[in-house]
Amino acid sequence: MLLSHFTENLTEAGCDEAGRGCLAGPVFAAAVILPRDFRDEILTDSKQLSEKQRDRLRSIIEINAIAWAVASLDAETIDEINILSASILAMHLAVGRLKFEPQLLLIDGNRFKPFPGIPHQCIVKGDEKYLSIAAASVLAKTHRDDFMKQLHEKHPIYGWKNNKGYPSKNHREMIAEHGITPYHRKTFRMLPSILK
Repeated sequence: MLLSHFTENLTEAGCDEAGRGCLAGPVFAAAVILPRDFRDEILTDSKQLSEKQRDRLRSIIEINAIAWAVASLDAETIDEINILSASILAMHLAVGRLKFEPQLLLIDGNRFKPFPGIPHQCIVKGDEKYLSIAAASVLAKTHRDDFMKQLHEKHPIYGWKNNKGYPSKNHREMIAEHGITPYHRKTFRMLPSILK
């Protein structure tokens, strides 16, 4: 069972991102403030859940959270500022959209830039340890997956409704055959070798 809170009495927002390792599409981030008594037996890191479980949890989280917000940055911005900076900026944008200001940010991973006026705690594998970070991972992942399914309608050959922009074998083959779209991240190391 994941832990509900990192501190005794601070209002905490869990933060996580989705789509860092993709060749195409935006990076999404979410920030979630859960009630102190929130519990869910299956909520954990979104990568360990099925799509059906994630979709069910998304509605539970969005209904029960004290506050939640999602933000994204497109491939062009990722190419301009790099994926780590884009992931952190997307988290900042999500935190800034919360309807209540938290007193502490719980960040999944070990890298973050301070958000003005709110202290933070980085937690490696935080989405497997704290409910609020796991909730943020589910929202970031499900909102991004929905966006990639919409993009799939514009460029169906790349199979984004299935691979969500990740470097699957089919996705790489289609890039080699058809080139890239405006949604592909041009600075990602894998792309030049595929295009050759």
